[in-house]
Amino acid sequence: MEAPSQKNTADIYEAEYIKDLFNSMSVSYERMNYITSFGFSYRWRLQFLKKITIRQPGLQVLDLMTGMGETWIPVKDYLPGSKLTALDFCDGMIANAHKKNSKKFGNEVIVLKEDVLNNKLPDNSFDVVVCGFGLKTFNEEQLGRLAEQVKRILKPGGQFSFIEVSVPKNALLHFFYKSYLKHLIPVLGRLMLGNSHEYRMLWKYTSIFVNAEKAAKIFADVGLQARHEAYFYGCASGISGSKNSV
Repeated sequence: MEAPSQKNTADIYEAEYIKDLFNSMSVSYERMNYITSFGFSYRWRLQFLKKITIRQPGLQVLDLMTGMGETWIPVKDYLPGSKLTALDFCDGMIANAHKKNSKKFGNEVIVLKEDVLNNKLPDNSFDVVVCGFGLKTFNEEQLGRLAEQVKRILKPGGQFSFIEVSVPKNALLHFFYKSYLKHLIPVLGRLMLGNSHEYRMLWKYTSIFVNAEKAAKIFADVGLQARHEAYFYGCASGISGSKNSV
């Protein structure tokens, strides 16, 4: 794979580039996700799930860009009795998700290898759509397509919540967070993978994404009820909302 530092901004959003990037990180991504969030990744997952207010048993829940299934335990804890479907298009992540499904979930999670922007999921089929730390890898045009897919997939009255690592507005916090993600995390990536390029890309995506304010507007523009959420002084942000009942 061509080193990420040699890619231009347009190329880093191509599907094949994203697949290669996350395939190469799939061995260590769960640990690094915890490290890049200062250990808050599990807590943030619980917080963003609390934006979902429908909680009756039997809910059909879809976890987009599921990665290695890091959001599954929080979903099962917060929405007991829910029926979980997980989707990702990265072979390495899906392979690890299948292992987790077998070892910890009795293969009860439906794991699908599909591109969320070109998926075969039925219309109006899920009560809840969630996603942990997948927004930053979409450009604005792709966010529009993602919003359309969420609107199509959700049942009328269904709810969604997304969360993403973001750039805090506080200048001092911004400085330390940028230094941490841009410089320290690639060093840890080199120690784990022998290559720092992949983990250097996490800051590149984050610095372009900034926060979920623009994504919230894009989701609202397609007709969803959408609002921007901030977590831990803006070190993470998200969008949550619902599809109209009629």
